[in-house]
Amino acid sequence: MWAEAVKVGLEQHAKGDLKAIQYGTAGFRTDAKLLDHVMYRMGILAVLRSKLKQAAIGVMITASHNQEKDNGVKLVDPKGEMLEQSWEALATKLANAKDDELDIVLDEIAQSQGIDHALPSSVFVGRDTRESSPRLAQAILDGIKAVEGAVIDAGIVSTPQLHYLVVCQNTHGQYGEASAKGYYSKISQAFKAFRGSNPVNGRYSPKLMFDGANGVGAQKMKEFLTFLGDSIQMEIVNDGTQPGDVLNGDCGADFVKVQQTSPKGLEKTRGERCVSVDGDADRVMYFYNDKESGQFAMLDGDRIATLVAEFLKELLDQAKNVPVACVPTGVKHLHHKAQDFDIGVYFEANGHGTIVFSDAAQAKIRDTAASSNSIQAQKLAHLVDVINQTVGDAISDMLLVESILHAKGWSIEDWRKAYQDLPNRQMKVRVADRNVISTTDAERQVVTPKGLQDEIDALVKKFPQGRSFVRPSGTEDVVRVYSESDTQDNADQLAYEVGLKVHALAGGVGEPTPKPK
Repeated sequence: MWAEAVKVGLEQHAKGDLKAIQYGTAGFRTDAKLLDHVMYRMGILAVLRSKLKQAAIGVMITASHNQEKDNGVKLVDPKGEMLEQSWEALATKLANAKDDELDIVLDEIAQSQGIDHALPSSVFVGRDTRESSPRLAQAILDGIKAVEGAVIDAGIVSTPQLHYLVVCQNTHGQYGEASAKGYYSKISQAFKAFRGSNPVNGRYSPKLMFDGANGVGAQKMKEFLTFLGDSIQMEIVNDGTQPGDVLNGDCGADFVKVQQTSPKGLEKTRGERCVSVDGDADRVMYFYNDKESGQFAMLDGDRIATLVAEFLKELLDQAKNVPVACVPTGVKHLHHKAQDFDIGVYFEANGHGTIVFSDAAQAKIRDTAASSNSIQAQKLAHLVDVINQTVGDAISDMLLVESILHAKGWSIEDWRKAYQDLPNRQMKVRVADRNVISTTDAERQVVTPKGLQDEIDALVKKFPQGRSFVRPSGTEDVVRVYSESDTQDNADQLAYEVGLKVHALAGGVGEPTPKPK
């Protein structure tokens, strides 16, 4: 049964003696040179998953905000969600199987899941703009074809676009047309309908600067602008077309969030509203430099979440409160928890998130908008279509923020004044094995290595309004440190001291992380 798959695997996509790899928070992600066999096998796995679910599955080739030499792959389930957790283990097992045991592992997966090989399959394949992506996409296509799967090659797309295409295909057009044009048309039409004919309102101006991280987001934003017309005025920098442009190189949402400074090309802006997306356009970060002082100010995923939640609450004026739930880090956890509510708003601080509406909520919103003269209901119905509910989508989220700022008549300074953040700092500590760190309580308490949480607690007590959390990265062998305190200097110092403890107790590699400047 697996003869062709094994033959092609041995001859063209052998694993050899490459070290083991793990399906993490965002799939497999590492140096692109090490991924050929992984891609081939994920093509096969996607076909099996499609047969089991009797629906289209997505395969996205990207390493998101990682450096350009890296790449990765993640599977997208039928509703646009991350791969079911039990299948993450199957993916890891298949990726690490010895070449001469490939047929055995495939048999085990098929039998354990009760997969009927006679059933049809359908797999969307998308990729970002990395130099390695075409080669790795071919490995996935080879895997799909080796087990006679059906391929829909989406070509270069943002990660959110691929999720969108999968959902549209599986809902038979009810969510939208399964094409790039359908994606642009649905969101842009809703955006323009929401804000009306006047793009200016109060202190809001439709002008903004867009940092495309030298990745697919810049390319797709240019295409999007042809649908948006004069409803927004945008200057795109870091579009990947200039000599020396490097994907995520001193630019992009992750750079802005971690470094807390403007990206390359926007350092000298004053007062302009600026937006950065990451390499695959699923994270978004707002920022500006003060007109007078030039001081940098960032509005991250937390700011976006509160802006959206407050505005939705205003439209749904019968709501009495906004409940808050905590889950472990990762969009897959946030997305599932958000689905417990009629309207779920979730954003990670890194700018990755979206809003999900239950079927009942959507039906009620549309029925009310159609049967009444309520402007609020009509605006909410348009806003639902601005949002890409399938996954965090930097461009859709940006247009959502622009819609709300326009409705409020707010400048970006007005938005920032809505509440005062405590100064904070994020850091990375490189370790030999991120799995030595384990956590509990939605990743707010460290379990192992023993004694680390006590050390963190002792450090936190030294700083006014101090808090600090550490967790293993889902994508690389680093431990992520977050700290906050009453001043930026104290937040930096707390992060630095916690980082030293992590380095000492969790097997730090190389020199400790230097103190932030």
